[in-house]
Amino acid sequence: MPHTKRRRLVSSAVAAALGATALAACGSSSDDGEARSGPVSLTYWTWAPGMDKVVDLWNEGPGKKERITVTVKKQASGDTLVTKILTAHKAGKAPDLVQAEYQALPTLVSNDALADIAENVGDARSKFADGVWQQTTLGTDAVYAVPQDIGPMMFYYREDLFEKYDLAVPATWDEFAETARKLKKAAPDKDLTTFSANDSGLFAGLAQQAGARWWTTSGDKWKVGINDGATRKVAEFWGGLVEEGAIDNQPMYTPAWNKALNTGKQIAWVSAVWAPGTLTTAAPDTKGKWAMAPLPQWSDGENRTGSWGGSSTAVTTDSKHKDAAAKFAAWLNTDGDALNALAKESGIYPASTSAQLSGAFTSPPEYFSHQTDFYRRAAEIAETTAPSAWGPNVNVAYTAFKDAFGAAAKNRSGFTAALDTMQEKTVADLEKQGFGVAR
Repeated sequence: MPHTKRRRLVSSAVAAALGATALAACGSSSDDGEARSGPVSLTYWTWAPGMDKVVDLWNEGPGKKERITVTVKKQASGDTLVTKILTAHKAGKAPDLVQAEYQALPTLVSNDALADIAENVGDARSKFADGVWQQTTLGTDAVYAVPQDIGPMMFYYREDLFEKYDLAVPATWDEFAETARKLKKAAPDKDLTTFSANDSGLFAGLAQQAGARWWTTSGDKWKVGINDGATRKVAEFWGGLVEEGAIDNQPMYTPAWNKALNTGKQIAWVSAVWAPGTLTTAAPDTKGKWAMAPLPQWSDGENRTGSWGGSSTAVTTDSKHKDAAAKFAAWLNTDGDALNALAKESGIYPASTSAQLSGAFTSPPEYFSHQTDFYRRAAEIAETTAPSAWGPNVNVAYTAFKDAFGAAAKNRSGFTAALDTMQEKTVADLEKQGFGVAR
């Protein structure tokens, strides 16, 4: 299959057809007979800590029975791993399995690096929320990975300081803005939160909640909607709060940010389910003083959240044992023992809905030990994850966000122009790469 043609046609209904026909021509044939006739050895590239211990459960249990052995090769994460996978794939030497963030899947698929494993893992769909499963299908009938962990977004706040300043937990974003203003009036030295222009994943999740779909397809062309109405609403909301000084404009994950959380200068944080781990190290003196609630909504009666982070397990087109690899990927992300081990060894929040209220998630995180229903509420929130729409050059869009929004946040100049810059650079890069782009 010509590489450039594959890149243009991935996604939409065309990709569904490719999943059944052209992909087979690219070498994704069944290996059931091969797996039965002799032992199979698979290689898995992953950055998750402790994954070798989790894989040992497979090798000593189901893997031994199936005669399928998996070897973990620890890798860096993010764009570094995507680049390494693509480089290996061009040489025909990619591993059998890779851990891939959801936003990286279109890039890998458009480069013909991931196999369609729908026939192998399709029955696993019932284990996942629709909005989560959709991220591995790219809106087609094909399945390019099995969801592993997710980062449903939530609202974290200092219960004691909310009580001190007579603040109510905001149910809507309008209430959130009023809460920020009320706090600033009562305690000028404090901020409800900060808008951090150094984390594009946060902004993407907020836009996702608002209904944004940054990459879609029109026929065999990509359509970029980063400056669509939903995203513009989010940008104007946060940009307005920064401009008026109702919230801070400092980046997260710095010593200054840690100190603001630990001393109560910043009393709330829009984050995700993994926040307790961050707060444990960033604000150790405030343990037991925070609570978690659903993300504020744009309208009364709405109930949805965005995602900030998360990854999946995919099978590469270079694998000579795709069926065996898909069998392991499904086990890793749906088996109870595997998921408990992933929670213990890798610290993940599972994408599988059945695991979100069992095993390691029957008790709250230690930092939130007083909020005994933490994981029950987290599971309810996770079920409301809005659909996302990723494209083949997320890295370019994210870099443009950090540059343009970073400058706007620093200058308190509003975010509308920065959003247009992000749109223009993303479209220009798609065209430069040879993708068809619908205007």
